[in-house]
Amino acid sequence: MTLTELRYLVNLDKERHFSRAAERSFVSQPTLSVALKKLEEELGVALFERIRGEARPTPVGERIIAQARRVLAEAKRVEDIAGEGKDELVGPLRLGAIYTVGPYLLPKLVPELRQRAPRMPLVIEENFTAVLLDQLRDNELDVAVVALPVDLHGLAAWPLYDEEFVVLLPRAHRWMHEAALPAKKLAEEHLLLLGPGHCFRDQVIAVCPKCVDAEGEGPRPHTGSSLETIRYMVDSGLGITVLPRGSIDNRPAEPHPLPWVPFAAPAPTRRIGLIWRRSFPRQQAVRVLREGILQGGVRGVRLLPDAPAQIAEA
Repeated sequence: MTLTELRYLVNLDKERHFSRAAERSFVSQPTLSVALKKLEEELGVALFERIRGEARPTPVGERIIAQARRVLAEAKRVEDIAGEGKDELVGPLRLGAIYTVGPYLLPKLVPELRQRAPRMPLVIEENFTAVLLDQLRDNELDVAVVALPVDLHGLAAWPLYDEEFVVLLPRAHRWMHEAALPAKKLAEEHLLLLGPGHCFRDQVIAVCPKCVDAEGEGPRPHTGSSLETIRYMVDSGLGITVLPRGSIDNRPAEPHPLPWVPFAAPAPTRRIGLIWRRSFPRQQAVRVLREGILQGGVRGVRLLPDAPAQIAEA
């Protein structure tokens, strides 16, 4: 039994498909299949059932996979401990970011970090919050930028900034000269939302539950795959949307931007922060990353420079 075989095992559990697991493992499908067959023979148990092209773990396979995750995490910890005596700002930092933050934060963060830590390149992953949390706990990421709060079991969090939500409108919309909008008025228009899985979608729905109530008076919302896609849909006249303020103020300048209006007080907001494993040894890298974000010139948000880190108890 080798760590490589355990990684194949975990990747197959994630993908539930041999071809995709092989791609994730950067090997050919026959290589992965032979390695896992050898592991099953060595252990004397079947780890997966092959059902109509899908690989499903057997009951004993689920227990072995859970243990394999722990073994891989401890093996990575050995590497981390060995690196504690080295310069924490040397070597790649695996950074995750949710889709509604990455495009607006990274253009300023990357050059800022290049100045502060030139020997610490970023390996960047954009994904849903739930996926980023799993990747952190599986040692596939070092640190992530997400909307707080999240389940901090085994993790630490450090708030970065708060940002208000605003309403983006088509050109010449009847609300474009309003000083502020009550949230309940959103139900009067076609509201464009991100698809399921985005935490920002859930936050917008919390602002205006009637906007997605099938039995309510308002029209059903349309969905888009990204904030930028939805922006184009608004520009086409399909409807309105709600955006985090940072996604407006941190875009490249354009000659004729779409109009937007703030919400009436109290305006809905979200808090963005860093999260990482408590066992992650490169704490200086986390601090430099946070300083780079706070001092990199992100606009349209309220920075939280003195916010304390939050540490999970378990």
